[in-house]
Amino acid sequence: MPRADELFAIRVPLRRSQRLALAVVSPALFVGAWCLLSYGGLVSADFLPSPSAVIKGTLQLFIEHDLALAIWISTRRILVAFALAAAVAFPLGILMGAFAPIEAVFEPIVAPLRYMPISAFIPLLILWFGIFESQKIAFLFLGTCVYLLPVVVSAIKAVPDELVQTARTLGASRGQVLRTVLIPAALPEIFDSFRVMNAIAWTYVILAEAVNPQHGLGYMVELARTHSKPAWSFAGLVVIGGIGLLTDALIRAAARLLFRWREAA
Repeated sequence: MPRADELFAIRVPLRRSQRLALAVVSPALFVGAWCLLSYGGLVSADFLPSPSAVIKGTLQLFIEHDLALAIWISTRRILVAFALAAAVAFPLGILMGAFAPIEAVFEPIVAPLRYMPISAFIPLLILWFGIFESQKIAFLFLGTCVYLLPVVVSAIKAVPDELVQTARTLGASRGQVLRTVLIPAALPEIFDSFRVMNAIAWTYVILAEAVNPQHGLGYMVELARTHSKPAWSFAGLVVIGGIGLLTDALIRAAARLLFRWREAA
């Protein structure tokens, strides 16, 4: 049994066995407290449905209300919005991080957007795009792009200047420095930020689909509200959390595959 000072040493990684043990203990305690409160009758079922009620509600949503289709629709919206956000933020962020004049032009426009609540744009997006698919994609695009752009800028700026100067000394042009030095060196950090952007997108998707809810997970949440089914609401939260964890694991696996040199280092 490790001592507390060894276990909580600053910036010392845990052994795999310790990490697995702690990862099992915390969910077990959470589920145990949940079972105690719900099955023990300490709280009302309308306030906190039991785990079995949530499982039953999840199955009902899959069988009776086509939850699988709702998951696919929300996932598709996130993928489209994220692709559009990357198509804008990636090249613009590279240029802003590499060239000070471009940053000086765009930073005063982009910086305030990061401090504005995205939900405040819903009336404008409805006015511009209507209440159907385009509005939802635009909302998710805006919610991810404003956070992805500064990450790309910071990643480009974080590339050691020695690498840039060495490339210039060897006769590389500005375009070659961008393609062969800045972008490859910044890609691992940019790719890591996709995990955060993925979390943001799944956080915003319910809000995006709250406008004219007809399909997607937002519709399922609205369905739970109109039918007064708290178990369905919890089921939706569990499903979204599970999808978020799955996609996060896929992004981490892709990062390990694409940037093996960093993992080895």
